[in-house]
Amino acid sequence: MTDRPPLPPFTRETAVQKVQAAEDAWNTRDPHKVALAYSEDSVWRNRDTFVTGRAEIVAFLTAKWQRELEYALRKDLWAFDGNRIAVRFQYESRDSAGQWWRSYGNELWEFDEHGLMTRREAGIHDVPIEEEQRRIHGPRPEAERGVSFPLQ
Repeated sequence: MTDRPPLPPFTRETAVQKVQAAEDAWNTRDPHKVALAYSEDSVWRNRDTFVTGRAEIVAFLTAKWQRELEYALRKDLWAFDGNRIAVRFQYESRDSAGQWWRSYGNELWEFDEHGLMTRREAGIHDVPIEEEQRRIHGPRPEAERGVSFPLQ
């Protein structure tokens, strides 16, 4: 088993690193790369969808990024304890009809001793926005790392 640092138990510094690593990976929109952060038997609840294992994670993310075009994400550490991290996030994407969306959510993460996520629970709400209301354009610039983003 290959470790995926940082490893639990998390400190504030390592929890922030884990959150930023997740944001960076998801912004690649590469389902295979993203899936490597999860255990082989990882269990997800994403909105009303339940996913188990890396193969299902890859299939889920592949379909997601076929629907959610120009996806760009920001994650922010909310809390941490031992092997658990809670994050809030926002992402923006457009659909095939050209409608832009900002999606707000919270995630609960649980990790094994190797730093792989074994459980992910996500609640997400979508708000239609106009293109000129966008504020997330691609991966987070280096100067903005560690900076919280506004709620609205």
